[in-house]
Amino acid sequence: MYETTYESPIGKLLIVTGGEGLAEISFIGEPDEGRFFSEKPTSLSDDCARQLDEYFSGHREKFDISLDLKGTPFQLSVWRTLLLIPFGVTWSYGEVARHIGKPSASRAVGGANHRNPVSIIVPCHRVVGSDGGLTGYGGGLWRKEWLIAHERKIRS
Repeated sequence: MYETTYESPIGKLLIVTGGEGLAEISFIGEPDEGRFFSEKPTSLSDDCARQLDEYFSGHREKFDISLDLKGTPFQLSVWRTLLLIPFGVTWSYGEVARHIGKPSASRAVGGANHRNPVSIIVPCHRVVGSDGGLTGYGGGLWRKEWLIAHERKIRS
């Protein structure tokens, strides 16, 4: 596992790459304590940074990067579904639950969303409450609001 940092308009990000692809993007200050990955940019982390640059500058709506996601089968199904939410669009937790065939699992979807290891790329920020209101986001609600507004501005 290798890690590097990326300066984004919404704060510094930690990018972690593994043998299979991108394993994590998290906001600095939130990664697990006691990790000892090598601080080393890789071609994958460089590609991720380039795609993030394009996203933040309004020139990329979909990411094309290999992912190395680790989670339960339920979490993986939720994260795969998040990748289907169109750029600039939000779905409710209930909509995600219905999409994975578990219509009563909206709270469990929220838990899986909270554990998404690859912020922004796997767009958990596009999931909102049933009334359209913003709910929890690991990076802080202000970042979720910023990301949604950024995408809607570009899409319009």
